[in-house]
Amino acid sequence: MATAFDRYNLHTTPEKFFIEACDEGVDAVLAIDRVSNEMTLTGKANLPPTAVTKPIFGIMGTIRLVAGMYLIVITRKKKVGEILGHAVWKVVDFDVISYKKSVLHLSEMQSQENKSFLAMINNVLTTDGFYFCTDFDLTHTLQRLANTSPDFQEMSLLERADQRFVWNGNLLRELAGQPELHRFALPVVHGFIILKPCRINGKIFEWILISRRSCFRAGVRYYVRGIDSEGHAANFVETEQIVLYEGAKASFVQTRGSMPFYWSQRPNLKYKPKPIISKTINHMDGFQRHFDSQLLIYGKQTVLNLVNQKGSEKPLEEAFAKMVADMSSGMINYIAFDFHKECSHMRWDRLQILVDAVAETQEEYSYFMVNSDGKEMTHQSGVFRSNCMDCLDRTNVIQSLLARRSLQSQLQRMGILNVGQRIEEQAEFEKTYKNAWADNANACAVQYAGTGALKTDFTRTGKRTRWGLLMDGWNSMIRYYKNNFSDGFRQDSIDLFLGNFSVDDSDGATPLRVQKDWKFLTLPIVMVVAFSMCIISLLMAGETWTETLAYVTFWGAASAITATIILFNGQDFVDAPKLVHKEKMD
Repeated sequence: MATAFDRYNLHTTPEKFFIEACDEGVDAVLAIDRVSNEMTLTGKANLPPTAVTKPIFGIMGTIRLVAGMYLIVITRKKKVGEILGHAVWKVVDFDVISYKKSVLHLSEMQSQENKSFLAMINNVLTTDGFYFCTDFDLTHTLQRLANTSPDFQEMSLLERADQRFVWNGNLLRELAGQPELHRFALPVVHGFIILKPCRINGKIFEWILISRRSCFRAGVRYYVRGIDSEGHAANFVETEQIVLYEGAKASFVQTRGSMPFYWSQRPNLKYKPKPIISKTINHMDGFQRHFDSQLLIYGKQTVLNLVNQKGSEKPLEEAFAKMVADMSSGMINYIAFDFHKECSHMRWDRLQILVDAVAETQEEYSYFMVNSDGKEMTHQSGVFRSNCMDCLDRTNVIQSLLARRSLQSQLQRMGILNVGQRIEEQAEFEKTYKNAWADNANACAVQYAGTGALKTDFTRTGKRTRWGLLMDGWNSMIRYYKNNFSDGFRQDSIDLFLGNFSVDDSDGATPLRVQKDWKFLTLPIVMVVAFSMCIISLLMAGETWTETLAYVTFWGAASAITATIILFNGQDFVDAPKLVHKEKMD
C-alpha cells in the first residue's frame, strides 16, 4: 500500500508554499503557487533559503473563500494508540493560511463575509473527533480490508478510502487530481476512536472501538433528518469493535442512521418540534437506494427502531414498518422496540428483552474473526441498523449491549475468557468497556446535537441514577438553546466544509447578506422590555393596588401577546442555515 508521508515542514515565501516531506530517504516537496494556485511536485534542492519554516503533521486540504484560496494544515496531533502496529493519531490543532498576503483587495462587506466563512471553517475544525493514520486505512472495517484485491492494496490511501468517511474529501480535490501528489493527501475520518490494552485472566489483548461518521447528508440534529435523493441517511455512523490478541483478530460492525425516508423536524422554538413526513416525494425510491447500498456493503439488515410508538413519533415508526413490508425483501428484518415505554420507571433491565429477541439473528450474522495463522474463522454476514429519533442516546445504549454479547463470544473463542466466565464479572475490563461506549455516545452526540449524550449513566454503570437524570435535563436544556439559536451557523459550517456550498469567484452577494425582516429583530426586544416592566411594576407598587394591577396587567399582556406571536412564527426566529435552500434541507 502506498502510504502517506508522516512528517512535514511548511516553508512559506510571499510567492509560494513549499511542503517538504521529512520522511527518511524522501526527496519530495509539494510546491503551491500562491498566485496561480498551481500545485507541482519538486525536490528539496528547490527549497528557498529565505522561506519561513515550521513543522506540520499533515495537509487537511484547500478551500476557496471570498478572499481566495486557503491552505488548511495539521499543526498538532496526539497519539491515541496503535492498530496492528500502525499509529493512530487524533488531530489537536489546525492552521488555516491564506494564499493572499492581505485582504486589502476586498470591500468592507466582502471582508466581513470572508471572516464569517473563516469562522465556519474553524467551527468544524474545532469540533472534536478528527483522526488519521499515515500507513493504515481507517475508513474500512477489518473484514472489508481482508477481502480486497492486490490492485486495491497498491492504491494510495486517498484512492482506496471509503469516501463515505473521508471528511476532508472536498478539501483534497486539488491533490486528488494529480496521482503523483497522493502521498501528500491524508484522508481524515470524523467520529470516535479508542484503543485500549486490556487484561483478563493474565492475558493482554487490544480492545478497539471505532465510530466512523458519514460525510454524506451530514449536519446537525434538527436541520438534517431522513435521507437525500441518493439514499444517504442523516447521522449515519458505522461502529466497529475490534479485538487483537496474539496475531488473531476479531471485528463486530453495527450501523446507525436516521429513518431512511423523507421527513423533517425543523426547529421552531418549541421544546420538541413535530416531525413531518413529506407528502410530495416518492419515499420508496430513496428508501430502496438506501437499503440497496446497505445490503451491498454489509449484507443482511436487522432494523432496530427504538422510537416511541405513541405521540408524535408513532407515524414515523408506522411509516418505516410499512416501507420495509412494501419492499418485501428477505434480507431485511424489522423490529420496533418502544425504548421509553419498556424502560419507564427505571426498568432498564427490560432492555434484555430486545437483546434476547435478536440473539438468534446475532448468532446468524456472527462476526469477522481471523486466527493467528491468518485463516478466516468466521465472517459477518449482516448488521444491526439501530435508530431512535437522533440515533444518539437510545441507539448507543442498545449498540453497547449487542457489542458486549459479540465480544463475549469472541473472547471465549480466543481463549481469553474461560468456560463459564462472563465479561460482566471482569470488573476492570467492564469499567473500561462501559466508559468507552459512554465516551463514544458523547462524541457522536456533540458532533450531531451539540451536547454530550443522554443516558450515559446507564452505559457507564449499568444503572439509571438520579444524578444521571439531572445531567440529562441539563444537556437537554443546552440542546434546546443550540438547536434553536446556533445550529443554523453549525449547519452552514458543515455544508461549506464538505463542499455542499461553494463560495463564488465573482464579486456578487453571498447568501450571508440576506438579513431578517425588522420585526424579527424588534419583537424579542419588545417582549423582554414588556416582561421587565411587568416585574418592575410588581416590585415598585403604585399608590394604590388598582394602579399596580393595571400596570402589571398591561405589561404582562404585552409580553404574553408578543411571546405568542413569536412562538406562532417560531421558524422565523430560530437561527436557520443561510447557505442551503430550505427545500434542499427538507
